[in-house]
Amino acid sequence: MKWLPKFNSSNSLRVIFVIAVFILLFLSSIAYKHNQDLNESSKLVMHTYEINIQLERLMSAIKDAETGQRGYIITRNNRFLSPYLYSRDKVNTSFITLKKLTADNARQQQNLRKLFKLIIQRFTSFENCFKYSDPKTYDKRRLDNYMFGGRILMENIRFQVDKMNDIEKEYLQKRLKIYDEEISLGPVFSISLFLTALTFIILAYRQISRDIHRLMVYNKKLLISSRLMAESEITGKFSTWQWDLDTQKIDYSDNQYRLLGVKPNSFVPEKETFLEYVHPDDRDAIANSMDGILNKKQLPFIYYKVLRADHEIRHFKSTGKLLTDQQGGKILLGINFDITDEHLLNIELQERNDELEKSNKELASFNHVASHDLQEPLRKIQTFISRVSDADKAVLSDSAKEYLNKIEASAKRMRVLIDDLLLFSRTNTTKKEFIKTNLNDIFENAKSELTEVIDEKKATITVSKLPKLSVIPYQIEQLFINLIGNSLKYNRPGIAPEIQVESEKVNSADYHNLLDQNVKKYHKITFKDNGMGFDPQFKETIFVLFQRLHSKTDYPGTGIGLAICKKIADNHKGYIIADSTPDEGSLFTVFLPD
Repeated sequence: MKWLPKFNSSNSLRVIFVIAVFILLFLSSIAYKHNQDLNESSKLVMHTYEINIQLERLMSAIKDAETGQRGYIITRNNRFLSPYLYSRDKVNTSFITLKKLTADNARQQQNLRKLFKLIIQRFTSFENCFKYSDPKTYDKRRLDNYMFGGRILMENIRFQVDKMNDIEKEYLQKRLKIYDEEISLGPVFSISLFLTALTFIILAYRQISRDIHRLMVYNKKLLISSRLMAESEITGKFSTWQWDLDTQKIDYSDNQYRLLGVKPNSFVPEKETFLEYVHPDDRDAIANSMDGILNKKQLPFIYYKVLRADHEIRHFKSTGKLLTDQQGGKILLGINFDITDEHLLNIELQERNDELEKSNKELASFNHVASHDLQEPLRKIQTFISRVSDADKAVLSDSAKEYLNKIEASAKRMRVLIDDLLLFSRTNTTKKEFIKTNLNDIFENAKSELTEVIDEKKATITVSKLPKLSVIPYQIEQLFINLIGNSLKYNRPGIAPEIQVESEKVNSADYHNLLDQNVKKYHKITFKDNGMGFDPQFKETIFVLFQRLHSKTDYPGTGIGLAICKKIADNHKGYIIADSTPDEGSLFTVFLPD
């Protein structure tokens, strides 16, 4: 340790810190890389578990459908159809999730496609069993064939699921091994980093202790000189002052006089003369604060008003700090800020915040009512209606049956309305996490959600290559679903829907009256259909909440879907517009920032 006395200058201190920083950065980079690898391994392990869970859910849904089928065939009771009907949605949900989870695994994607084909065949078998078990179309031979074929399909589905599970188990074993290897290195990096940091902290502390007295002498000069920059005081609307607590002498900077509305050095800076400019409402408080400075040797932040020489009221903020010179003298160095503009702005912001808080409380109350108070009685209504059996309905009069059907239809419309309102509310309130995403994948997910409607209406959808953008994925998927669904809903009778989706990059300057010119490039995505269209005079009002161009008896809906599209575009700092010609189709255009 004989070399330590040589490090007695600021240069040696700098060398120590440079070496310390370099080593710490190096070790920190290694530790960071290790943590990243560990985090990635953890994600891979969880990814495998998620796939296994989804496969189990998929099998459970198919088993529920199979149980419901058997119960219905045996009892002919419609209650047994509920598991079967709900199983389709469960299967589709699990399949979509599995497709996302295995997107980067070609082997599992191929297995997933085989599995989905088998599931489709199984549901087709369900339908045929229902058909030939019905008393009207009963055919024992065909029923037995489809029941036996269903058993074979079920075995094939189980085999395919087990095959995918086995593959994931292989991945899991490898990933757990990597995870265990990486986690064992964590303590080594932590201890190395701690010991290195501790060594250099001790070296630095020894050197700082030697230089601290010399640095304190220069620190006073630096503090005083840095607060006497006249030009910065005028620009920043502040002033400085010095109060020698031993001699009770006060010195003002020139801008202190200007802030009080007088010329520099127009009066002797004393405690009493300053109090003359303090507003009468705050004079006693400031006087007590000055007395406290003499006793406590410090000045915390204080806020008060001053009455300038021109009778204008200004708002001030003052603070101070006690300094000790080489001879032990006590000097209070203070600074005054003219915060009038800030004060007025804070008042305005407080008023706006109060309004915003009130609005948020109303929105929270609405969400609670919509998600709890409204849905609970609605669920009971639908539950009680579903419990009215066919036998019960048979004894009702025709008018009673009609009323019961109307109640059921109204309850369904109310359910759709509440769900759409909650979706619109979540578009405003949920966390907006932007992720770099391929919009082609999102579009495919949206099409999958609408598969049944697309097949039912024999629609044709063509789409060009979509870009990769930083977006809120689930909101963009909802945007695509709403726009495609809108075209499918309002197709012309007897004409199969044709939807064309195209994308191109455009300059904001080409749409000067529409797009934000601070953003140079936008991606323009258009949705064109051959539907019934609408009157162009409504091209703006269709994006307003609850605005409908057709009655709910002609076309189902709540008038919220396009309002949600508008809100999603706003959340992405984008725009959406519409145009149409009646009986020729509609064109919806979405602009998303590049």
